Amino acid sequence: METKRAIEITPKAKLHPLKNRSVPLTPLNPGPLPGDWEVHPIGSVSHKVTNGFVGSSLPHQLDEPGISYLQGFNIRPSRIDLTKRSYVTADFHRSNPKSCLKAGDILIVQSGHIGTAARVPDGFGAANCHALIIVDIDRDLVDPDYVVEYLNSALGQARLRGLHVGSSMLHINTSELADYQIPLPQLREQRKIAEIMRTWNEAIEKLDRLRTAYESRILGLRDSLMARASRQGRPACFGDFLTESRIPGSNGATARKISVRLYGKGTLEKNSSRSGSANTRYYRRKAGQIIWSKLDFLNGAFALIGPELDGCESTLDLPAFDCDPSVNQAWLIEYLTRPAYYTRQVHLARGQRKARRIAPDDWLASPLRLPDRATQDHIADTLSCARKELSLLDAEIDAVTRQKRGLMQKLLTGEWRVSPTSEEPSETLKENAHAE
Repeated sequence: METKRAIEITPKAKLHPLKNRSVPLTPLNPGPLPGDWEVHPIGSVSHKVTNGFVGSSLPHQLDEPGISYLQGFNIRPSRIDLTKRSYVTADFHRSNPKSCLKAGDILIVQSGHIGTAARVPDGFGAANCHALIIVDIDRDLVDPDYVVEYLNSALGQARLRGLHVGSSMLHINTSELADYQIPLPQLREQRKIAEIMRTWNEAIEKLDRLRTAYESRILGLRDSLMARASRQGRPACFGDFLTESRIPGSNGATARKISVRLYGKGTLEKNSSRSGSANTRYYRRKAGQIIWSKLDFLNGAFALIGPELDGCESTLDLPAFDCDPSVNQAWLIEYLTRPAYYTRQVHLARGQRKARRIAPDDWLASPLRLPDRATQDHIADTLSCARKELSLLDAEIDAVTRQKRGLMQKLLTGEWRVSPTSEEPSETLKENAHAE
């Protein structure tokens, strides 16, 4: 019969939670903790800490359901995301027992979103994994959900950054993660903390699902309004109401200038640290201009320059266009960022980068059916109101997420304590926190 390992209390466990705040946090030092908490390397309270399969699994992957094959993109904070799912053969699964998964295993992203952790849920079924760190925690000593919540917390992530290694691709080593010191209250308190965090996670997931459904509704409404307006519109081309702007920048020959970068559909950001060659020319952009990435045309990289970016500069890789007052700019952005628009325009793309490049002149000559200004205004106003409601939902999600993050900080450092029979943090420690 296997003898259960004893947990030894380390000196760090004797620190008071509300003192010694200046102690630097490292992978080996979790900082001040309550005196009755213990601190242990993850490896000492786990049956194994190992890697998932490393190498090419492509010859063994299936296009149809088989053995689930989890990868880094499947691991989200405290949950497994199966939106994009991979499968491998049963022979591959049997040949690689080291990376076989079971319910309760903790999966940690080794490179990419380093340190993001999730637990394999009960009833998940047979599964294998690729390039993930697998932690088979000893459930008689540690609650796996507690460990997941700790690693995903701001505190846990800050400490994990001390394990990042590599130059071109940052990652963490399995052996070093095994030495990562994790603070452990009594098992019943761990479970209660995990239960509280699970409740908050479920609330955030419900809000996320509501947001996804609402956004899908907005996109459907947009497609319906645009299709109806196009049927009633007059033939035109973009060059009828758009003119490319090439106003030289303040010093067009200078390599280091402010540039506008598109990072999402219909959205802009300003980057003040981009540099180019000595021959790079920059052009001044104005609020109200339409700007887009001609190198990523088929990804819908169009945006409207807002007042906050007035006067910024960009290269010709991000051409900007002045719009005639007869066209509603907000309507135009909605029109240009629809996936359906690109489905019909693929034949315009030519040349390089997997047929995603198009010359500005070719695009300006491409046709559309232009609705009258009143219809454009109606569509733009309708979608603007809908997006304001979406913004309110985003604000609610952000507020709940921040509240959860603050609560995690208190619970995972022991500053607020929970009783195994109570869902609320200890009022005594709340008072102590306020007193400090």
